[in-house]
Amino acid sequence: MVTVVVALVLGILLGALYLIPGRLKSSNNKKAWAYVNDKASKAYTRAEVSLHNKRTDCWIIIKDKVYDVTSYVEEHPGGDAILAHAGDDSTEGFYG
Repeated sequence: MVTVVVALVLGILLGALYLIPGRLKSSNNKKAWAYVNDKASKAYTRAEVSLHNKRTDCWIIIKDKVYDVTSYVEEHPGGDAILAHAGDDSTEGFYG
């Protein structure tokens, strides 16, 4: 019985390690990020994304993809917390 419990716990831990993505190091010299929306894909640099850092024009980066979340800012359950990384990488905050 103890062996089954230990095997189950180890399986869960290994599964979690596999599913949790590694941290990405941010750099202004990194190549362009992919912009994802319903219509088309385009590449933007971090410098271009950083210009969209306001409540009325809010883009965030999550796992190397750029999202225009301007329409979601007012509905965000965390309030203005989404603006803390507006125009920047929000991967860590998004995944906790």
